[in-house]
Amino acid sequence: MNTRHLNTVWVVLMLATLATLGIGEFGARFGLAGPLAMAALLVICFVKGRLVVLDFMGLRGVKFFWRGLLLGWLLLVSALIAIAYWVALK
Repeated sequence: MNTRHLNTVWVVLMLATLATLGIGEFGARFGLAGPLAMAALLVICFVKGRLVVLDFMGLRGVKFFWRGLLLGWLLLVSALIAIAYWVALK
């Protein structure tokens, strides 16, 4: 993995962190609240987790089993959070 790629991924992670901060702090003021904000936050968190797993943990070039195991776990946790939120809305 080259340093330039990791630096680019790091910048994307920092921008995604700022986006989640913005949604959390200022989302209600600009009409981004409720289920839309929740969906945006979950997508951003999933993308961040995927970047960490593939690039910073170095699993991009390994066998599918290990990538699939960690990405599946990340997908499962995200789905459980979304289901819990959806159930709480009812």
